[in-house]
Amino acid sequence: MFHVKSEFDLATIHEGLVIGLLDKPEKFSGSLAKLDTQFNGQLTELVKSGDISAKLKSISKVHSFGKIGSKRIWFVGLGKEKDLTFDKLKEAFGKLFKDVKASKLEETAIYLDSFITEKLDGLDAAHALSEAFALSTYQFEGYKQKSNEPERKLENLTVYSEAFVAEDVQVSLTVGDAFGQGTNSARTLVNIPGNLLTATDMANYAVELASRYEFEVEILDKTEIEKLGMGAFLAVNQGSTEPPKMIVLKYQGRDEWTDVIGLVGKGITFDTGGYSIKTKAGIVGMKTDMGGAAAVLGAMEIIGETRPEQNVVAVIPSTDNMISGNAFKPDDVITSMSGKTIEVLNTDAEGRLVLADAVTYAKHHGAEYLVDIATLTGGVITALGLHTTGAMTNHESLYEQVLEASMEAGEQMWQLPLFESEKERVRNSKVADLNNSPGSEGHAIVAGAFIGEFAEGTPWVHLDIAGTATTSKAYDLGPVGATGVMTRTLALFVERFEPIEK
Repeated sequence: MFHVKSEFDLATIHEGLVIGLLDKPEKFSGSLAKLDTQFNGQLTELVKSGDISAKLKSISKVHSFGKIGSKRIWFVGLGKEKDLTFDKLKEAFGKLFKDVKASKLEETAIYLDSFITEKLDGLDAAHALSEAFALSTYQFEGYKQKSNEPERKLENLTVYSEAFVAEDVQVSLTVGDAFGQGTNSARTLVNIPGNLLTATDMANYAVELASRYEFEVEILDKTEIEKLGMGAFLAVNQGSTEPPKMIVLKYQGRDEWTDVIGLVGKGITFDTGGYSIKTKAGIVGMKTDMGGAAAVLGAMEIIGETRPEQNVVAVIPSTDNMISGNAFKPDDVITSMSGKTIEVLNTDAEGRLVLADAVTYAKHHGAEYLVDIATLTGGVITALGLHTTGAMTNHESLYEQVLEASMEAGEQMWQLPLFESEKERVRNSKVADLNNSPGSEGHAIVAGAFIGEFAEGTPWVHLDIAGTATTSKAYDLGPVGATGVMTRTLALFVERFEPIEK
């Protein structure tokens, strides 16, 4: 895929050549001055006239007319050097690769050094390049009949860097690609319809992932789940003909199984709402209700590729939430694995139920820090919109580490409050220890507060991705559909994690 070369030779034949262009008075210098000379200074004139733009994320294409080996040159506008960030560079690369892909090239070359600034070195640029390439060119194949016409795909990129050691550039390209591909794996899982991705299918996917990266794997079937007393998880599965699966993956990057990070992802493969049934409009798209599980599996793929010196246990409770004569009902009282009893007031508040037992089971496997992630509530969309993940915590120091990872990943999140008053609302039941739905007011907050009852004293962060897991509009780094949101945040959080006082 990526071929790194140290000598930038303009005579080398490529289908395309990519150049970064900062908005500064001296447009061409060094190797780019040689390029301009090959065009008798006409590139400088095109910049002055505005036909080649340095405006951030502008893409300008020029044919070489045989003056150099490359057939076409793509100029990527980077804006003012002081304003260019890692995220903006990724977006610029994403827009570029979408344009190159539309031109049906099979290979192209990139002069990496033209993307270097004082704040972003060549290794940053290489990571941004490869991650953006994977993310922006992703496409879910779907299930339409395939055309017999052979498809031209951009599969080979030659990266030229005279300023950095080729081996170091290659490492950064590989890491960036791992982050992009892990996110794409999460996207694909979310995009698969519920009839083709059951709990059993998800468990099989996890087993394959474990085999590829030598993770320890445990898949609990219904009998084993019953023996462990996971009554909250089992209640949600009650109405289904598909058996539930509790999926566990373990990665040990340290000598001892200590300071274990627990990643817990909601894996509802389709959510009807149960007897608290969704509307005919609201039920469409509920194949995506396993976005949290997908993010955890995508993060585990990145972890498998990058091998950080951390200990991680991933726990995914997977089932669908269906309606039948056996389905659980409002007013039911169920007993969770922790022993806490729950009064069911809303069967569409099922995600917090399966996560309750999953959080308890993650602690059973030694998790000393917890991050749960779920497409949990419509309330978070009302509160924060479609571009911001909601977050809650019982431990500010742990939250700060997750927040820093999200900022580095370019996946914005915002902390919601967790006051004692909201905890009391969850504990307000005349017949059980907890209730699963104390009302629509502060819906996203009470949902998180419910999960927090099972985290108990363990440092914990909750991420609600109901608004950010999918998008109805294509963007620079992806198409319509699943976003794979928080996959990279979780992987970066694990990679950068520093044990904290509990």
